[in-house]
Amino acid sequence: MTEWTTACSDWKSRIVEKRSLIPFDPLFPSEAEYALSVFKSLRVPDLPGKPTFAEVTDEWVFDLVAAIFGANDPETGDQLISEFFLCISKKNSKSTLAAGIMLTALIVGWREDDELLILAPTKEVADNSYNPAAAMVRADPELSDLLHVQDHVRKITHRVTNSVLKVVAADTDTVGGKKSGRILIDELWILGKRPNADAMLREATGGLVSRPEGFLIYTTTQSDEPPAGVFKDKLDYARDVRDGRIQDKRFLPIIYEFPREMIEQEAYLDPENFYITNPNLGRSVSKDWLVREMGKELGKDAATRATFFAKHLNIEIGMNLRANRWPGADYWSKQADTLPLEDVLERSEVVVVGVDGGGLDDLFGLTVLGRERKTKNWLAWSHAWAHQSVLERRKGIASRLRDFEKDGDLTIVGDELDDVRAIVEIVGDVDERGLLASVAADPAGLGELIDALAEIGVTPESGKIVGAPQGYAMMNAIKTAERKLANGTLKHDGSALMSWCVGNIKIEPTATAIRATKANAGDAKIDPAMALFDAVTVMSRNPEAKRKPQYQMMIMG
Repeated sequence: MTEWTTACSDWKSRIVEKRSLIPFDPLFPSEAEYALSVFKSLRVPDLPGKPTFAEVTDEWVFDLVAAIFGANDPETGDQLISEFFLCISKKNSKSTLAAGIMLTALIVGWREDDELLILAPTKEVADNSYNPAAAMVRADPELSDLLHVQDHVRKITHRVTNSVLKVVAADTDTVGGKKSGRILIDELWILGKRPNADAMLREATGGLVSRPEGFLIYTTTQSDEPPAGVFKDKLDYARDVRDGRIQDKRFLPIIYEFPREMIEQEAYLDPENFYITNPNLGRSVSKDWLVREMGKELGKDAATRATFFAKHLNIEIGMNLRANRWPGADYWSKQADTLPLEDVLERSEVVVVGVDGGGLDDLFGLTVLGRERKTKNWLAWSHAWAHQSVLERRKGIASRLRDFEKDGDLTIVGDELDDVRAIVEIVGDVDERGLLASVAADPAGLGELIDALAEIGVTPESGKIVGAPQGYAMMNAIKTAERKLANGTLKHDGSALMSWCVGNIKIEPTATAIRATKANAGDAKIDPAMALFDAVTVMSRNPEAKRKPQYQMMIMG
């Protein structure tokens, strides 16, 4: 039995040296050679003269095709590597490649009455794959005799085996009841934004259970927002397999991205490095065009630049930064640290708990902000709660909220008081440790929380609850937080939840003040970030802990 691994621990050197990102030779060379001969003979219809893939395609494409079809055991029919993930920059012929691979699968497939499927998130994306596939057939008289093209239903039928290649748009066509054994999912990043994408993909790929020769291929560019949903899940898994953290020899990840060190050094700005995420540079991708476009983008706002870098240099967007963003967002990722709540409490001499939100359509955000004993730096840990109804009312962010839940930074609650009970428990723990200076909150709409805190002795009368100024009156806290992020004296837990919320903040200036608000009404939640500002309003006054009597006696003793 052939042994192999799909991990590619040396991918950083491979990608810089223009070597293959596939760390093994085809498992069954004869199968790979046969499929490659078919693939290479297909004509690329949108190029002058309609040359074949063999004439215009780079070696990385042939490596991928050989890995896919060369993983099929000719004796048993089993597909030993059955899942493939390709993440690559825009304009590297991804859709044409998808069409060629699936057309090859239709031609070389041995099963009769089989169904092959290209699943795209929209009709436009579906056409991007179907149109080249249909044109490849029409460009070759032999293929026109072998395959029947039906444009009105985006279907190509093998006249001998009666097998069918279908191209389906997920936004218009049903995927229920599909029996497809060989499937290609195009532009997974778009599906990642849909709350029902996971269920839809399970339905579409259900036929693989009874197709041992089947495979599933994901092709995608980077998202124009921080990765979410099924795209984030698959991208994280692919990186873990590639880096050897997960052993899965049936899953092959191929990710054209810059090593982190090169991103930190901004090496992606050097046109000499464009090839790293554009293996088709000089073919379907023009270096001169990229240079000109990047020059234009560098003069625009950060959000536009980030989208350009994501699409054409495959650089993942960490926060969706806008022109009217909070200035502290530029420094946010630099001050991320590993800060569990327990670490914040153990290292702090005093703590302020900021609270914001709480409506059924909002997140209930909490930030525990501590002042470190030794350095006097501020340490922030944040969490949020969301009622189940938010997932129904805000479907556009439902998949993203589920991601935060998986990370452990968000709790989905059903009972209307579950979030209040959890917050009271955290505040009570801080108070019992003798660390609590106060709970800082927007007084509006927090009656239930104030009543619940009173039961543990945390009341306005005791000085342990203070109203945080809101609107333009919060300007000092906003400015203080951004200055401390810039000088490195405010550290935070680095959660994706807070990165998202910070990126959603829009700053509205007047002649004399500023205020923080949402970039977009409804879906752009900022409550946990506002909880941080609430806490900063008190911490900036250099507070002392309001200890219970037993702590005062211990100190005096």
